[in-house]
Amino acid sequence: MANRTELLESALDGLPDGIALMGAGDEVVFWNQAAEEITGYAAMELLKKPLPADLEELTPAWRPEDMQPGWSPNASRGALVRIRHKWGQELRAIARPLVLRNALEERTGTAIVFHLVAKLNTLPRGLTETNEQAGDGQKEFEERLREEFEGFARGGGPLGLLWVMVDQAHELRGTHGAVACEAMMEKVRMALAHGLRPDEEIGRWGEDEFLVVSHERSQETLDAHGRMLVGISRTADFRWWGDRVSLTVSMGAAQARENETLEQLLERAQAALVSSFHGGGNTVTSAAGGET
Repeated sequence: MANRTELLESALDGLPDGIALMGAGDEVVFWNQAAEEITGYAAMELLKKPLPADLEELTPAWRPEDMQPGWSPNASRGALVRIRHKWGQELRAIARPLVLRNALEERTGTAIVFHLVAKLNTLPRGLTETNEQAGDGQKEFEERLREEFEGFARGGGPLGLLWVMVDQAHELRGTHGAVACEAMMEKVRMALAHGLRPDEEIGRWGEDEFLVVSHERSQETLDAHGRMLVGISRTADFRWWGDRVSLTVSMGAAQARENETLEQLLERAQAALVSSFHGGGNTVTSAAGGET
């Protein structure tokens, strides 16, 4: 009969996310099959060794105060990191660390859960894959986004992005199906559209996500505008076959900076969205730092 360790390793190997268990000295003690598929590194290459330079961003840089008993990061939160596949291609991943401790509150290691977000050879896309319905009109919206950014880069007016995820979309798709979810997404889009400035645009940017192109003057005013839109989303009354679904959104807000690319602007907005969503949703996180 298999022992508890073998059963645990078998269960972790069946998960779709990459799982890395690190010892107290940050050496790899377990590396599941999904981690092998994502990175190209086999477990036998890494066991009892530190992560290679290509993957070192997965390892959190613990500060001395983080090592004190009673401290541990929220396991539901994640960070956007860059890693490199063994064969050389650059990848972007969401990594979530958790400090492991014994009964005496002594740190014994770290568990890291990670999954890929998107490839870097295109603009950063939604955290959820774009389905056929969500993809309608997205190419045209992307062209408008590029035009707006080029205007900003040439010295035009301010430009900001609000990356929006509907918090209930994934659950509703699982319980009521894709048709119900698309109806809900349209309800949220219409609610958000009512709160936009005349010169703003909203477009689909993923199965559960929208992108708002804004011209607020600063990061602070963009954040405030985002908070107003989050409030508007809660007023959207969505019902499906008599069931009322309370709607909320998570949002990342990023104001364009001089000498950055559109890709970098989108990455900052996406990272802020990830913080909002994994922090519990129904919030705006500013790319300047911190929930608002």
